[in-house]
Amino acid sequence: MVVLRREIGDVLRDARQRQGRTLREVSSAARVSLGYLSEVERGQKEASSELLASICDALDVHLSVVLREVSDRVAVAEGLLVPDTVPADLAAGWGRPRTGESWSRSGDGALTPVG
Repeated sequence: MVVLRREIGDVLRDARQRQGRTLREVSSAARVSLGYLSEVERGQKEASSELLASICDALDVHLSVVLREVSDRVAVAEGLLVPDTVPADLAAGWGRPRTGESWSRSGDGALTPVG
């Protein structure tokens, strides 16, 4: 059974780790306690939409991109086919791609730039 808070936490943690940032850095920028952010990332706490927006701002990642990634993970868990590329306008949330850059999923399912 898919637990949405765990998927959200996994996506947020993946984004933070790809940036090489610590929980302390992101929790400070998001103005949330380190312990609470850790619980959100581990799927132990259900984050409000306001908290998710604050964490996304701290990570400089669009909330819509995080929610799309979560949606794709849930779809895969449900056995649905998910496209292996992301439109450039949606990929813009993952580190602001350069002109002409596109994104695809790596072997572990994470979004990665192509080219």
